[in-house]
Amino acid sequence: MSKPIIGIFAIVDNELNTRVPGTYTDAIEKAGGVPVLLPYVKNDESIDAFVSICDAFLFTGGVDIDPSRYGEEKSERCGDVQPFRDELEFKAFEKIHTADKPVMAICRGAQLVNVALGGTLYQDIPSEIQTEIPHKQTESKDSPSHSVKILEGTPLSTMISKNVMNANSFHHQAIKRLGNGLEAMAVANDGITEAVYSVEMRYLRAYQWHPERLINTDEDNLLLFEDFIKVARKA
Repeated sequence: MSKPIIGIFAIVDNELNTRVPGTYTDAIEKAGGVPVLLPYVKNDESIDAFVSICDAFLFTGGVDIDPSRYGEEKSERCGDVQPFRDELEFKAFEKIHTADKPVMAICRGAQLVNVALGGTLYQDIPSEIQTEIPHKQTESKDSPSHSVKILEGTPLSTMISKNVMNANSFHHQAIKRLGNGLEAMAVANDGITEAVYSVEMRYLRAYQWHPERLINTDEDNLLLFEDFIKVARKA
């Protein structure tokens, strides 16, 4: 059986240059997929081609989602936004959703799919939620900084034979109101949603932390990618 092609939405700078950290491609390859970088484009036909060519999609991290996407004014504590990247990824997600192709989303990606499905975000955790958890850690990016509680009866509890797993954190925003068809499958001890899944799509799993940076030291985080690739192969 051939390896599935995984389209990875690139990180984009303000000059519209695109790149993707090697940790994402390494994780896809290690789990058995073929990573393909999807650059910034404006043309709908190009986006349609992405959806047609790729078996599944990975939405990556990056800057904050523009709060106008969920009906809020941008607060002074909201970080940089990139409306041009939002435009591409929201449009692409709509097409992927219609095609019902598998999706894995990480950090910003998790926030994006939540908003795309009608959810909202906390624009800034430190000013909106009282917590002692370092959601924007100072440790190495390849080291976990806290644990997350796996909720019973969810796909994550089926995948991981434990009640908790390790996570690393590099975000100051988080899911507030869940999008339509989404359910939480892991939470931090302060109640912040750390992972969600869709009860309507064939496969949508979204993680607030960066499991791609933990795959070489934590088998549980590698399992997240292996599960994604297994479904992508069937697709």
